[in-house]
Amino acid sequence: MPRKSTWSTCAVPARLRPGDTIAVPAPAGPVLPDAARSGLMLLASRYRVLHDEAIFERSGFLAGSDDRRAEEMNRYLRDPEVRAIVPARGGYGVMRILDRLDADALRRDPKPIVGFSDLTALASWCVREAQVRPIHGPMVNQLGRLPGDDVEWLIRTLEDPAPQGEWPDALGRAGARGGGTVEGRLAGGNLEITTRLIGTPWSLDLGAAVFIMEDVGERPYRVDRALTQLKLAGLLDGVRAVGVGDFLRCEEEDGYPPSVREVIDERLETFDLPAVTGLPIGHGERNRAFSVGARCAVDLGNGRLIVEEGAVS
Repeated sequence: MPRKSTWSTCAVPARLRPGDTIAVPAPAGPVLPDAARSGLMLLASRYRVLHDEAIFERSGFLAGSDDRRAEEMNRYLRDPEVRAIVPARGGYGVMRILDRLDADALRRDPKPIVGFSDLTALASWCVREAQVRPIHGPMVNQLGRLPGDDVEWLIRTLEDPAPQGEWPDALGRAGARGGGTVEGRLAGGNLEITTRLIGTPWSLDLGAAVFIMEDVGERPYRVDRALTQLKLAGLLDGVRAVGVGDFLRCEEEDGYPPSVREVIDERLETFDLPAVTGLPIGHGERNRAFSVGARCAVDLGNGRLIVEEGAVS
C-alpha cells in the first residue's frame, strides 16, 4: 500500500541564493550535450553548477547504468554543499532507481528537487519517502527553449519564499460544475507516469488535491485510458479540481476524432470534476514551476489558478 503523506507536515526546502550550488544529474534518459548547453549556461549565470561528464553517458534509453544514476543522485542528496537539484532531462528511467535513493539524506537536509515529465515519479518519491516538497518545473534541457519569463519564474520559485499568487496567463474555462472557487493542494504532473505509479509505494497523493496533469505523445484513447484507470483505482476520489496543462502531440496523425481535448472534457464531465484548462505547464513552449503540495485556489469562473504558498522557506 502507498505510504501516507500529510501535506501540511511535509518540509519546505530552504531558499536558494545567488552563488549557491545547483547539482545537475541525469537520473533518467540520455542527455545530448547540445541540448543541455544553453540551460547549463543559464543556471551558471546565477549559481555554481555542478555536474559530472557521466550525464552524457548512454546505455540504450538510459543515461548510463542504474548503478551510475542512483549513485549520482545519492551523492548530491548527501552533499551539504548542494542546495538544489535540477536534473538535466526526463525521459524514461527514474522509476528504476527509486528504491535505491537515500530518503533519509533528503529528510535531514531538505533541498529543492525540480523536475517534470518522467521526474513526476521522483517528485512523488520526495513526498512519500522523505516528506519534502519538490518543485514541478523545467529541467536543464528545456530551460534554453523557454521564454525568459518562465526562466525568471523558476528562479523566483527557488529563491523567494513569498506565495506565487495568481497566474495571470493561466487562462482557461470553467469545468463541468460551473463557477465558484475550489481550494486544495497542488499535486500531479505527467498523466502517464501518474498511472504507472499506481500500486507502488510512490503512488501520487491526490487527496484534497488540485490535480495538475500534462502529457506528450499519447494518443487520445491512451489519455482516456489513463484517466479512466485513475478513476477506477480511486485516486480521483479526493480530487477537488483538475488543472490541465499541455497535451503536446497527442492527436491522431490522421486527425481522426475524438481530439484529446474532447476526451479530457468528456472524462472530467463524466467524473463530475471541475477543471481549469490552458495552464502553461508541460512539454510545450511554456512551463511554469510550482511547489508540489502548496495550497492553492482555482477560480473556475475566470479560469485562474492562485498559488497561496511559496516553494521554499
